[in-house]
Order: sequence, then structure tokens, then C-alpha cells
Amino acid sequence: MDEKTGEVPDDFAKLRRKVLDALGDIKPAGKPRSDHEPKALMLSSTTRGSKRLPPYYLVYFMFVDFLQFPRMGAWEKSAWTVPIRYQDRLYAIEHQKMGLRICAPNRDPGARMSGRPNEQQEEDSDLIANKIRKAVNLAGPYFDWRAKQEAKGNRLNVLNHSKWLFERYQFFKDKFTEKKAEAERQSAELRQEKDSSDLQSLLRALNSGVLELASETDWIGQAAVDAFFSWSEHAFIHVAILRGRIENGYQVADMATANWKEKFRAALDLDDPCFKDHYDKLLLLRVQMRNFMAHGAFGKRGEAFSFHSDAGAVPVLLAETGANRYSFSGAPAFDEVEAIRNIDSFLDDFWSSYLSPVRSHLFSTVPSILTFVADSTYSKAMRSDEAMSELVEYLENQMDAAANMDW
Repeated sequence: MDEKTGEVPDDFAKLRRKVLDALGDIKPAGKPRSDHEPKALMLSSTTRGSKRLPPYYLVYFMFVDFLQFPRMGAWEKSAWTVPIRYQDRLYAIEHQKMGLRICAPNRDPGARMSGRPNEQQEEDSDLIANKIRKAVNLAGPYFDWRAKQEAKGNRLNVLNHSKWLFERYQFFKDKFTEKKAEAERQSAELRQEKDSSDLQSLLRALNSGVLELASETDWIGQAAVDAFFSWSEHAFIHVAILRGRIENGYQVADMATANWKEKFRAALDLDDPCFKDHYDKLLLLRVQMRNFMAHGAFGKRGEAFSFHSDAGAVPVLLAETGANRYSFSGAPAFDEVEAIRNIDSFLDDFWSSYLSPVRSHLFSTVPSILTFVADSTYSKAMRSDEAMSELVEYLENQMDAAANMDW
């Protein structure tokens, strides 16, 4: 709809006619035609056609926003209801706690509870679902336009997966610590056996699985580092929102596709010496991981070639940046233990810094709400850990009530 008038632009008039044609005999219910109809609709029951309806938000935007069908507001365990008539018979499209439903009214004037839909109502519901699906597909251009209009503004909630992503990092990190300790224990046991030849020691190492365990330890360590960067790329967007540096959907979309460096800079301050030091270390680690994990897995330093010389085999490295693409020397290969130590050092400083209020938000499932940037809700919550915790708790309660449709 138009941001100023609240109306759908005239450009969609032709599309609206097509969508209405697809709905056919589905019309707005209009005013009750008898004293019994409101009660009948209140005691309605779910029909089988409900299972084949499109997502509730598409149905709502098509009927209410695009076609301007009247709707009823929220009531117990129901978010909204659009009363319709199909071939002059009364039905309702209702978003209930258990999902979107095509509801058939109870026609018994003496009924005190919902009954079972009759065969006519079940058949109608199948036909209604088919027509709605067809109409929703035709309304695609309107949905695209509607989404674009919303992205321009700040009436958006940015989904927060930080908690899950951090738990993934923590899982791999803990597994790495366990594997590393076990690998060191087995290696120490082998080193204590001094009464054997080098060949015998090697054979015992192979048979004991020490080399295999060492490889598994490295793989898990690399998975932990990769999981950290997955978390940080997501979390930094939310931190930038909480700090008022991202205000609308377009900026969120741009930041989502930006590289890790830009996300870090949007969330944290490089003029802070502590964060600048972490930035340099983590950026080097990020480059090393990209070389190894994403760019052909040629090695942790980008070893793509080697040639034989009088000095022996010489590696040729693919340089990440710079005028010379090929080099004999480059950044040192990352060590998994040192990498995780640097990550944990950054996290310790991050959680204990002036940005500590973000922690309660990041470790919740509460989305980042862009309107809270505009109305200064987040700037106030960022003043202390307690203020942010109170805001998160309030929003979690609101989300629980909405999920249960406790209005």
C-alpha cells in the first residue's frame, strides 16, 4: 500500500481483477444475514481443505491488504478472521493457534459447541483452498512490491539465531579440547617407550590410532573456528542494530552480504586499541580459513604448487592480496590451538567491554526490532546490562503470549 495514503497503487488494478477472477465465487461475507450467523461462525469447525492453504501471511496480505476484504480482530486463540461466502454459503478463513483454517459454521441453532463439518462443507473447503492457492500465486507481483515497501522502512524484526550459532561454536570447541587432550595423552605414552626402534614406534603409532586422532583433532578445531566466524557474522549485524548503526531493511540486506571485515567495523570500534588488536588477529585467521576451506583447500597458507630446486621441493603460494599473485613466502599457517585461544581472548574482552549489554540479547531468541532503533529503545537498553536484560525478558513474555494467542 502507499506509505502516505495506505492504499494499493492503481498500477495493480489489472492484477487485482485477475486475482478476484481466480477467487471466483469467494466473496466478502458482508453483514450477518440472520441472528444465528454470528453464533454459527463462533462455533465453527475446521475443514479438510485447511491443510492445503498457502502460508497465513500470504493469505492475509491477499485478502486484507490487496483485496480489502473486511476482517475480524484477535480473540481467544485466534489472531484474525476473514469471513467469506462461497456460492453464498458462509465460511471463515481464520489464523488460529494451530494454523490457518477454513472454518465451517455450525448450522444448528441450538448448538452450544462446535460440531463436525458436513459433506457439503468439506467439499466446499477443498474448492475454496484450490481457488485461494491459485489467487495467491497470481498475486505474487503484489507480494514482491509489498516486501520492497517494508524493506525501505523500519517496521521489521531481524531474526536472531545468535544463541544457536554460538552453541555450535561451543560444541566444536569443547570437542576439540577433549580430542586434543586425548591425542596428547596417547602421544606421551608412545614417547615413554624408549626401548624400541623408530620403525617400531611408527608402527605402534599407526596401530594405536594416534595419527588418525591427530587428524580428527585438527578437523574439529577447524570446524570450531569456522563456527565462530559463522556466529560472529550473524551476531555483528545484531550488535550494529542495537547500537543504532543499522536502521532499515535495506541496510540489513546490504550488511548481510558484506564481508566479515565490514560487519566487524559496523559492530565494534577500531579506534579502541583492544578491539583493533583482536581485529588484526582475527582477520588474519579469517583469511587463512578462507584460503584453506573455501578457495580450493590448497593449504592453510595457500600452497597451490611446488617445484623442485637444488634446495629441494619449494612451495609456491597463492597470495590473497597484493600485486604479486604468487609467492614463496606468506603468512604463517594457523595453528588450531592458537586460533581458538585468540577467539576466546576476543570473546572475553567483548563480553566484559562497554558492549556487555548485548550479551543478554544475543543469547536470547528475541529478534532485533528496527523500530526500537528509531524510538531510542535500544540506546536506552544499551546503558546497562540490567536495562537490556529487562527489555529481553519483557519481549520474551510478549512473544510467548503471542505464540499462545493469549490476547
